[in-house]
Amino acid sequence: MKSRSQAVRKRLLLVDDDADLLTLISMRLKSNGYDVVAVSSGEKALAQLAVFRPHVVVTDQRMPGMDGMALFEEMQRRQPRLPVILLTAHGTIPDAVEATRRGVFSYLVKPFDAAILLDNIEKAFQQVGHVAESGTSRIDDSWRSEIISQSAAMESLLEQAHAAAVTDVSILIQSQTGTGKELLARAIHKASPRAAGPFVAFNCAAIPESLIESELFGHAVGAFTGATRAHPGLFLAANKGSVFLDEVGDMPLAAQAKLLRVLESHEVRPVGTTDNLPIDVRIIAATHHDLVEKIAQGTFREDLYYRLNVITLELPTLAERREDILLLAHHFCRILAEKNRKPLGHFAPEAAELLIAAAWPGNVRQLYNVVEQCMVLSPTPVIGRSLVARALRQKAERLLSLNEARDQFERDYLIRLLNLTEGNIALAARLAERNRSEFYNLLGRHGLDPEQFRRLSEANA
Repeated sequence: MKSRSQAVRKRLLLVDDDADLLTLISMRLKSNGYDVVAVSSGEKALAQLAVFRPHVVVTDQRMPGMDGMALFEEMQRRQPRLPVILLTAHGTIPDAVEATRRGVFSYLVKPFDAAILLDNIEKAFQQVGHVAESGTSRIDDSWRSEIISQSAAMESLLEQAHAAAVTDVSILIQSQTGTGKELLARAIHKASPRAAGPFVAFNCAAIPESLIESELFGHAVGAFTGATRAHPGLFLAANKGSVFLDEVGDMPLAAQAKLLRVLESHEVRPVGTTDNLPIDVRIIAATHHDLVEKIAQGTFREDLYYRLNVITLELPTLAERREDILLLAHHFCRILAEKNRKPLGHFAPEAAELLIAAAWPGNVRQLYNVVEQCMVLSPTPVIGRSLVARALRQKAERLLSLNEARDQFERDYLIRLLNLTEGNIALAARLAERNRSEFYNLLGRHGLDPEQFRRLSEANA
């Protein structure tokens, strides 16, 4: 999503197979200031998740194909914090109890009072949080204004990040290098009750082991050679705010023990003093390491891990959010054009195709470097394919066609099913909801022999 203003209109997705009722409710909601998209089926509603990115969903329960509860469950899988309101003409108290037990925000029986529906919708928006002003039809998204994204994977992550931000618990951001961990940490700080306080970032891998304690907790004059003046340390500097510990997995064990003590006591003792000074900070840590693996290796403290890992957020790689690649590339073009006082550049279609298909092992950081190199070297505002290929220095992965992707998924699904059933065709066909002859045809199309899976099961027995 492009960089935002302070607030955006509240987005509501309306789902009902009754065309007249859909139009009526849609008009009522739009007249109350909501941005509404109305669709006639659960399948169409799922297609709108990544495009429209609703804040709240109102759906009919009884619909052909995917019903309201099935739609709710699929939305929960994709965006767990998205509130869903169910409408039905066939509601019973047990239905309502079961729906709310499974996480539906509210359950209204048709015919319903429009005022009650509006009240439920407003309560759902309050659950989403970040409402700009009570009684307005806008939502405050300024906390995430620096994060450029339109992908469903990032939208889901940002919903989780906001839910975590409004609490005061420690957060661990797990992701590869170059994905934007500090940018996410700053957004969390801006969304938190500590937003008015300082945000202090510290790279645990960039400071020599001998200086980490002094940098984090401060030191007194004369505490060590070269300490000619007192230093308060980053924790005291961040008091009432947030401390971001980047690459915490690279912190030496001795410093880990002292950090754990600070987190438990909420006090720091500057090097060279006997005074314990109270602190009030929120910890946001990040790492590209598998900390569970480092615990097993004895290089990371298990007790510290559980202190830092109250909530884990996993940033997707750039390859996992390919729909953001061109959006980010154009954003970087604007930044670099202004920085270097050059005309705004853009990528030729063939160059854009190469960007989308690239592997991106260095993630967003690598994309920025590629765009910068192309902007500097391009003789015209139109950046060609050859410049992108040169900047990437690697062969781009070919994006599969729709038919190839469908065939690959179908083949992998059949292999998984045959492994699961140990080659039992009758059981596999039932699980796939296909008759035996149709299932045999699918196997033949992909060259799969169920006998191989039976033999494999017997060999492993």
